[in-house]
Amino acid sequence: MNTSSNNNSKNVLNSDVELKGTLRFNGELTFDGKLEGDIASEGALTLGDNAVVKGSIDVGSVVVRGKINGNVIAKEKIDIKARTELFGDVRSAKLLIEEGVTFVGKSEVNPNKVAPTPQTGPRPGEPAKPPGAMKAP
Repeated sequence: MNTSSNNNSKNVLNSDVELKGTLRFNGELTFDGKLEGDIASEGALTLGDNAVVKGSIDVGSVVVRGKINGNVIAKEKIDIKARTELFGDVRSAKLLIEEGVTFVGKSEVNPNKVAPTPQTGPRPGEPAKPPGAMKAP
């Protein structure tokens, strides 16, 4: 089986598709149906306006539309389009959110993939404390 020819495949699952379980694909997938389960791929996912996903998404890149209830992770980019309802956390190197999105969750955007370092100095907007200053009991 030659897998290199499948890397550029373009798959489409329209709004009349309903699935339960884990959805895996190579290349590109446009999904506009209902899924109760997870999506996993190294490829590019495009969710349509009718898409309803209850589960986590872990892909190379994703354009998000529809209603998503779960975490979204993309190695390259997450692009959340207007009128999307996303209830879950997002993590990616790049994040775009259009006006009119409902997003309830945490976001972690790390384009340089560096580990966060603990801050030793004062936080922005916080006055610096002089050396030897102590809190009053």
